[in-house]
Amino acid sequence: MTHMEMKQYLIDTFKFNDVANRKVLEKIKLLPDKIEAIKLFSHLITCQYRWMAGVMQEEKAKTMTWCEPPYPLDELENKWADSLMLWLNYINTVEETELFAEINFVGWSSGDFAAKPKDIALQLNYHSIHHRAQIQTIIRQQGLKPDSVEYINSNYRKLTL
Repeated sequence: MTHMEMKQYLIDTFKFNDVANRKVLEKIKLLPDKIEAIKLFSHLITCQYRWMAGVMQEEKAKTMTWCEPPYPLDELENKWADSLMLWLNYINTVEETELFAEINFVGWSSGDFAAKPKDIALQLNYHSIHHRAQIQTIIRQQGLKPDSVEYINSNYRKLTL
């Protein structure tokens, strides 16, 4: 994959996760017991904020958590959109080569770490898939039918016979 292809891949992957996560969020609103699903969805938002603070080398990154706070249900959609736009704006404005250049950031334990922004963006997207699957399980366990959030469902076309 060339650098130009990676930049577009990251944008496409964030956009796919956006559509899929918004479908899941609509189901969360219907759950009889929303607590665990809200925590997981909030965690996805918090991770996007925290990783961006680290990428931007903001001082607040040192005190941010990965899991707190769980946002109120009525704030999830806006917080999700805000955290997503941070990443889409970042990817759209940096030079392609910057995505492949290691940066230092404050880690989740003591000490500093280094990683490439493209790998952090990939982590966020793959992490989203992981927790979305957990939320889909919660939806199913509470008697609702989860919406399809399969990637291929938005990327194929039926051929007429």
